[in-house]
Amino acid sequence: MERLCSITRMKKANSRARSSAAKGRGAPKTVDGYLARVPEPARSTLNKVRAAIRSAAPPGATETISYGIPAVKYKGMLVWFAAFSNHCSLFPGAGVIEEFKSELKGFSTSKGTIQFPVDKPLSAALVKKMVKARIAQKEREKQRRSR
Repeated sequence: MERLCSITRMKKANSRARSSAAKGRGAPKTVDGYLARVPEPARSTLNKVRAAIRSAAPPGATETISYGIPAVKYKGMLVWFAAFSNHCSLFPGAGVIEEFKSELKGFSTSKGTIQFPVDKPLSAALVKKMVKARIAQKEREKQRRSR
């Protein structure tokens, strides 16, 4: 029985390896690498969102890949953004979504996610306000912890 289990595990491992190799690429290591794989019009949409995030983020903010999608860090994770088959998403956190819920009417939202069409980015002004609100939220959290 144990031999059968180890054979099953080997088959699953080999299947995953083939699946990954068949795609011919691993997970992206940079935001540019991620965006290069995104088809149009979602790529242009995400580039606009990225530009808005960058313009609102402080100079010390950095881009990274987290959970396989682009993210921006500043004193911890600020926001994530990504493309999916039928929509793009911005992940600013539940508090920010709650704060901007009236401005997000017409968009599909959940606890920490905003979904929008692949060919229609969120307005740059709204993205900037949400990023600044997220930074302020992180600062408040930091002050509470240091007390």
